[in-house]
Amino acid sequence: MLNTTPLNALHRAAGAKMVDFGGWEMPVNYGSQIEEHHAVRRDAGMFDVSHMLAIDLRGDGARRFLSYALANNVDKLAAPGKALYSCLLRPDGGVLDDLIAYFIREDAFRLVVNAGTADKDVEWVESLSRERAPRLVLVPRRDLAMIAVQGPRARERVWSALPQTREATEALKPFVAVQIGDYFLARTGYTGEDGFEVTLPATRAAELWDALAGAGVRRCGLGARDTLRLEAGMNLYGQDMDESVDPLESGLAWTVDLSGARDFVGKAALLSKPRLRTLVGLILVDKGGVLRGHQRVQTARGDGVVTSGTFSPTLGASIALARVPAGVAPGENVHVAIRGKLLAARVVKPPFVRNGKILVEP
Repeated sequence: MLNTTPLNALHRAAGAKMVDFGGWEMPVNYGSQIEEHHAVRRDAGMFDVSHMLAIDLRGDGARRFLSYALANNVDKLAAPGKALYSCLLRPDGGVLDDLIAYFIREDAFRLVVNAGTADKDVEWVESLSRERAPRLVLVPRRDLAMIAVQGPRARERVWSALPQTREATEALKPFVAVQIGDYFLARTGYTGEDGFEVTLPATRAAELWDALAGAGVRRCGLGARDTLRLEAGMNLYGQDMDESVDPLESGLAWTVDLSGARDFVGKAALLSKPRLRTLVGLILVDKGGVLRGHQRVQTARGDGVVTSGTFSPTLGASIALARVPAGVAPGENVHVAIRGKLLAARVVKPPFVRNGKILVEP
């Protein structure tokens, strides 16, 4: 039986097409995925992301523990509410998950992890903490829900639905969060647009969802979320990275802090491994196909593979992320095997679209 979020009944009542997403019954769209996509780029849309899991870490030594557990350096988190994007790595450098870490206070941090890896992540962090910080308390917050509101008008529409949050969030900078009563509002997202990810008690999720809809926020499903995140050049765990690859060959070098003497899980492996592959963006030049995951990419330096591909509603062209041999660079031409044909594509540097602006030529 599939897991369901607290908003499941509302999705069904609104006519959502429901699908199995990693063991969760989730809305893929409410009719037109393309219209939902454009709503986020041009106005505001909302996503039920309550399948993701918040994990609270409490106790002395929380910062020291996360300094070892995460590839990015939590010492960058000095102000309460500041967020950090990072990866959990295996000792061999493989990516267990990508996540966001929030600094609450010195004895309290919050991790937000992916749904499909949540149980594995909890087990991994618990096992590390038993070795490194036995007094640390881990609390998986399955009592919480999360709603992402994204788009150029997302914040003002959240303020319309939750007017009591405006004063504390109007000056909130990107990648910072604040707790306001029952609501934990973070200026983060997975679409390349501005907005908030709102974490709140599961018992109040339906109330907020309805209030946001009443404020003019469009309901959006996972289909639009995927095209938006790919346009924004954002990785999807299980496609663009997993335990078989490290973050440096997954376009995530910016999330790894190898400087200084700080040790962390996987550091030695990252320092010792040669860089044989890299993640790049592709735009399909030839007509007659759409870039999709697992398609072979033929380059002058050897073969690679498309990790995520789609048709971009904003660009009006097919785009992809692809893992290719190191040295393949933006501006080069490659060929992708699509339905028995080799179609030309151009290598570009992601992102393709951010904040409603096209950053690469279709």
